[in-house]
Amino acid sequence: MSTNNVRLTLGGKEIHLIGTAHVSRESIDEVTGAIRDEKPGMVCVELDQGRYGAITQQDNWERLDITKVLKEGKGFLLIANLALASFQRRLGNELGVKPGQEMIAAVNTAQEAGIAFSLCDREVQVTLRRAWANCGFLSKCKLLAALLSSAFVTEKLSADEIENLKNANELDGMMAELAKYLPAVKETLIDERDRYLAIRIGEESLKADGSVLAVVGAGHLKGIQTHLEKWGEGGLAAGESAAALASLESIPPRNRLSKAVKWIIPALLVALITVGFIRADFSDFLQMLWRWVLWNGGLAALGCIIALGHPLAILVSFLGAPFTTLNPFIGVGIISGLVQAAVRKPRVCDVEGISAIAGLKDIYRNRISRILLVFFLSSLGSSIATLPALISIAGLLAK
Repeated sequence: MSTNNVRLTLGGKEIHLIGTAHVSRESIDEVTGAIRDEKPGMVCVELDQGRYGAITQQDNWERLDITKVLKEGKGFLLIANLALASFQRRLGNELGVKPGQEMIAAVNTAQEAGIAFSLCDREVQVTLRRAWANCGFLSKCKLLAALLSSAFVTEKLSADEIENLKNANELDGMMAELAKYLPAVKETLIDERDRYLAIRIGEESLKADGSVLAVVGAGHLKGIQTHLEKWGEGGLAAGESAAALASLESIPPRNRLSKAVKWIIPALLVALITVGFIRADFSDFLQMLWRWVLWNGGLAALGCIIALGHPLAILVSFLGAPFTTLNPFIGVGIISGLVQAAVRKPRVCDVEGISAIAGLKDIYRNRISRILLVFFLSSLGSSIATLPALISIAGLLAK
């Protein structure tokens, strides 16, 4: 048996785990062949309802309201989704396979054979929000950099290299690198989902009329196997699964420090300007305000320019950033993104084409992804400007 196939018993039920590469033609053939040959009582797949709908429903993106996304503060989550999807889609385009197609093939084959199937993964929005909540400031920066680089990277992988991703040694090395680079993210994206998938597969095995065949990414195979083997013949302890799933689906509350940070910077700036107004002469006071506007507004506008935003969005970024930085409840990216959406309204072709974005050129050509880029880069510019602006103002006071 290959290293990407595992058979074990849980609570008297046989479970067959198949580890796949998400853009692999061989994985599709292996999965469909196994379901037809074995005819299990249940097929479990590493998909959540949201991703399943995104892959199978052609009109899923057509229902996207970009202005609503920005107003609800979900811009970063949508950017993360698009970046991850873009990376997998580009690999799939090179190999002629759609990302996650082996999961859809498993569901379709099960339906054709009259076999029940279950979507066993945690909702991607929950995973991303937990990953973000568990990251410190530096880890957040690394996570954003990794997501963006995955969307822009041009390196190509061959079909053989894709298949090697299912090899245990290759995966161990990748997981070790991820754990070293972003330990909090690796915990959320990999380890937590290993446990979540194992629990859901275990639950389905209790209900299945026969064996269970589970199709999961090869990177999760070892972790899922470890959890299932730990439970062994005795199965899951009573009440353990419900409590564990509830814990893994909850969003960690923000700690006091992170809540305070969004108030500290505005308070510090107001304090510096107030001291400057009292102690400095009027010309120095005006110079302090001008430095704040130039730093904060200038870098926010620069970010908007890099995103090729509309001139009105650039102007709004420049004028709005110095004020939104003082407001903990709204960022300049939301305003500039909404302006971009108003003056460059998404067209039908943009809505239809967002699911085909597979690189930097596509991001700039599509008006929806361009709006998100304006939102992100103007926000990033304003954030970067805050520290040097405060230092510059403080330097005036120290004279």
